[in-house]
Amino acid sequence: MPDKPHGELTTRTLAMPADQNPAGDIFGGWVLSQMDIAAGICSSERAQCRTVTVALDGMNFIRPVKVGDILCVYTEIQAVGNTSLDIHVEAWVQRDRSRNTVKVTEAKFKFVALGVDGRPRQLPAD
Repeated sequence: MPDKPHGELTTRTLAMPADQNPAGDIFGGWVLSQMDIAAGICSSERAQCRTVTVALDGMNFIRPVKVGDILCVYTEIQAVGNTSLDIHVEAWVQRDRSRNTVKVTEAKFKFVALGVDGRPRQLPAD
């Protein structure tokens, strides 16, 4: 497992008690939503317009997220098509008030750029 994140730090947020399941771990759906937010920021900045999530591939939870962890989400554009982008997303946590980070999950998100009419639109040149 790599010891440092790939991509650009896109979001950071604190895992709170309201986000935990009965076992005391943070819900996987909360982590997924934070990753989707970060990927959306990354894709809309590249597309320079509204983008929407159309697919998610291969998400595996490696370690649990705990209350008080700082969830750091890193994004990297892997592929750009005519109207779509593939974004690699990694979620890491800072735990116990230290700068040490632990990877908790990763996934690939696919986004499509939309025009004002709500239909797919051509991405601008890089």
